[in-house]
Amino acid sequence: MTTPGSRIPGVMIRPLGKYTDQRGWLIEMFRRDELPSGLDPAMGYVSSTRPGVARGPHEHREQSDIFFFPGNSSFRLYLWDNRIPNGAHETIDLPLGQYFCVVVPPGVVHAYKNIGSVDGIVMNFPDRLYAGRGRTEPVDEIRHEDDPDSPFTIDDEGV
Repeated sequence: MTTPGSRIPGVMIRPLGKYTDQRGWLIEMFRRDELPSGLDPAMGYVSSTRPGVARGPHEHREQSDIFFFPGNSSFRLYLWDNRIPNGAHETIDLPLGQYFCVVVPPGVVHAYKNIGSVDGIVMNFPDRLYAGRGRTEPVDEIRHEDDPDSPFTIDDEGV
């Protein structure tokens, strides 16, 4: 098994183990002692993404995302370090049947695309509440996918 990695500071891609016995299986999605210091999940959600569909690119000013890819489909991650001019850009494939925890810090533009043939599940455990406590605050999200002139585009040419 090849473990994908990231060159972007603060981005963590960690392969996860699957523990199997006569009852079934278990995967630890994340552990506080294996996350970057001070990262404290505030909520969690699960989404399904259809084959060939991308979510993003977008970024957060203050929020870190803690994604869990449970391996039921293949995904391609797109990452741009927007914290510095001309920051690194990379594309990383997360293969079918492997399990990953991916931490994306604030200021890193990110997207993912289901490159598999079945609906793919992704879970996220961000360290900020969506729209704040009681959904009364501005959403911490810059949605580059809504900007036709955005420099952050998903291009699978040459990947």
